[in-house]
Amino acid sequence: MIFETHAHYDDEAFDEDRASLLCSMQENGIGRIINVSASLESLARTSELMESYPFLYGAFGLHPDEVGDLNEAVMEQLYMRCQKEKAVAVGEIGLDYYWDKESHDQQIYWFRRQLNLAREVHLPVIIHSRDAAADTLRVMREEKSEEIGGVIHCFSYSREMAEQYLAMGFYLGIGGVVTFKNARKIREVVEAAPLDRLLLETDSPYLAPVPYRGKRNCSLYLPYVVEKIAEIKGICEEEVIAVTEKNAERLFLKEVK
Repeated sequence: MIFETHAHYDDEAFDEDRASLLCSMQENGIGRIINVSASLESLARTSELMESYPFLYGAFGLHPDEVGDLNEAVMEQLYMRCQKEKAVAVGEIGLDYYWDKESHDQQIYWFRRQLNLAREVHLPVIIHSRDAAADTLRVMREEKSEEIGGVIHCFSYSREMAEQYLAMGFYLGIGGVVTFKNARKIREVVEAAPLDRLLLETDSPYLAPVPYRGKRNCSLYLPYVVEKIAEIKGICEEEVIAVTEKNAERLFLKEVK
C-alpha cells in the first residue's frame, strides 16, 4: 500500500471532514500516513491524531517560519513528544528564505538545535528547504547530518544538489509538483535518483497534483504522483508503490516501539 510520508491533517483545511477523510484512506490504498508538525499549535494536534488513528504516525518540530516560537521550554516539549510511541521523526525543520519571516541567523540557530535533538532521540529528520540551498547543505554537513538520516521534503533543487544529499544517505520526498507541466527540474531528479531513495508525499493540504492543482490536496491523490514517477522511470506503478513503501518503513519505522 502507499505510504504517505508528509501531510498536515491537523490543518484547518480539514476541519469539516477530517474524520471521514482519514477513515477512507486504507480502503483506498493509503496504508500509512505521517502527520508532520510545523507550528507550536500543531504539536498537540499531531499527538492527538496519531493517538486516534492506528495507521497514522507523528513528526515533531517547528518549521523555519515558526522558530520565533522556539525557546528552551518548547525544546523540552519537543523532546518529550519525540519519546511518544509512534513518533517517527523530528520535523519539519530547516530553512526558508522565500518568506523570510524569521531572520536567517535565527533560523540557522534553531535548525542546528533541532538537528541535534534528532540525534539525541535517535529519530530521522524531515527537512524543509526553500530558496536556501547553500545554507541548508552547509549546516547539515557541519552538523554531520549523515549520521542522523532523513528526507529532504518536497525536493525542489537541481539534480546536482540531489546527488549531494543522496551521497549523504538522505531520501528525497516527491509529491504533486512532479505532475506540473513546468516541473522539468524535479522530473530530471526523479529520473536520475535510485527508486530506493524516493519517498511519496503530498504536503496536504498544499501542492495538489494535476488534475487537482490549486485545490485542497490529500493523500488520496498520491496515485497521480505514483503514475508520473512510473512514467518517468519506465516501470510499473506497483513497483513504485512497493519500493517507496519499503523505503519509508526503513527510514521511519525502525524506531517504532
